[in-house]
Amino acid sequence: MFRPTGFADLAGKRVGIFGYGVEGRATFRRLEGLTNDIVVVDDAPGVADAVVTSEGGLDELLSCDVVLKSPGIPRRRADVQSLESHGVTVTSSLNLWLHDVDRSRVVAVTGTKGKSTTSALITFFLQSLDEPALLLGNIGAPPYDPDVDTHSGWLVLEVSSFQCVDIDVAPRIVVVTSLGSDHLDWHGSLPEYVNDKLSLTRAAGEHVTLVTDGASLRAVTDQLGGDVTFVEPDATPLAKALRLMGTHSNANVALALRATSLLTGRAPSDVYDRVLERAGQFTPLRGRLTLVGKEIVNGHELRYVDDGLATSALPAIAALEVFADEPVALIVGGFDRGVDYAPLALALGARASRTVVLTIGAAGDRIGAELRGVSPEVTRVSVSSMHEAVVEARASLPDGGVILLSPAAPSFDRYQNWEQRSDDFTAEARTLLSSHESLGGDSNS
Repeated sequence: MFRPTGFADLAGKRVGIFGYGVEGRATFRRLEGLTNDIVVVDDAPGVADAVVTSEGGLDELLSCDVVLKSPGIPRRRADVQSLESHGVTVTSSLNLWLHDVDRSRVVAVTGTKGKSTTSALITFFLQSLDEPALLLGNIGAPPYDPDVDTHSGWLVLEVSSFQCVDIDVAPRIVVVTSLGSDHLDWHGSLPEYVNDKLSLTRAAGEHVTLVTDGASLRAVTDQLGGDVTFVEPDATPLAKALRLMGTHSNANVALALRATSLLTGRAPSDVYDRVLERAGQFTPLRGRLTLVGKEIVNGHELRYVDDGLATSALPAIAALEVFADEPVALIVGGFDRGVDYAPLALALGARASRTVVLTIGAAGDRIGAELRGVSPEVTRVSVSSMHEAVVEARASLPDGGVILLSPAAPSFDRYQNWEQRSDDFTAEARTLLSSHESLGGDSNS
């Protein structure tokens, strides 16, 4: 079976691109000049220049020497397995790029939660040392896109569990931020998700694996590869100086400090001092506990917080911990991908402060059902739109607190992506704030 170990091996070959979104289009641009024999296939009808998978697309892919699969297409899907059983190699453009690039300049970050923030922190920490660094992958541009210059500087790569499973060669440093339950519709089961997520640490090549020191990752030590180091959370005020909320931010900061020190050879204390000097220049990621507005209600502060990047139970639980001592109206739900919501229900039931849960979409229905069974004392309100969710949330907190969008589910039941959902929440919050100001209330944003 033909198995490429870099893009150059595709010269003159018949190559299939399976999935024609952002990654697929970047792949097409990367292949231009290498081969003129390119087959483009997508599941969705109406995608320009693509054959529909169910309308002859699979047959076209079966005629290829190699298929470059986009991350959204599950590795264990029947048509993908059919390709491989017929001798067609299925891999990813990210994997080929890692074969081609100088991997000593690359740090890859994965994890159920915290990977976006940690990737951004590593990039900022490197730049604070006046080292050129580029943020790539899940949070940035596809690194194999010819429009992206990766020929110099440090390359910080956020890697999803979808992408991990197709990678067979490791960069110099692999970072694992956390481990929970996510994307079970894609992976098939929790054990498969854990195996796929951690497979990046077991990829070939000498590398260091930095792992948050916590119970969930200690429990899977036998599945970790590379030269493994467990990193304790940072105990200094650096996370606060960087305007990061939540105790989990201390773990992300510690991983970023250690990775930056290893990459540059600079002492951790030196890295820390330089970062602290420039901490005010760091912009926390949008959708990660972002304050979008506030007002005074009956003499108490009411804050609207966007945690829209929390698309699984684990980050939503972490968000609740940030506001443990405050009343919270939590907006949850979206597309249901089969994750276990019992831990989230238990965390909600364990809160001492007033808690109201606004549920939306299929995942919201299941979270509500889980709450009824595990924590029936928690107030639940089913809503049909973000507008209704924000209005009901405000009404439920007459003495202030936090209206928190931390959905614990993906957005693509009714939005194109998490950004669009966060935009909707922000717009509804600010509209509500403006309306109360115009009525002459005691609110201010």
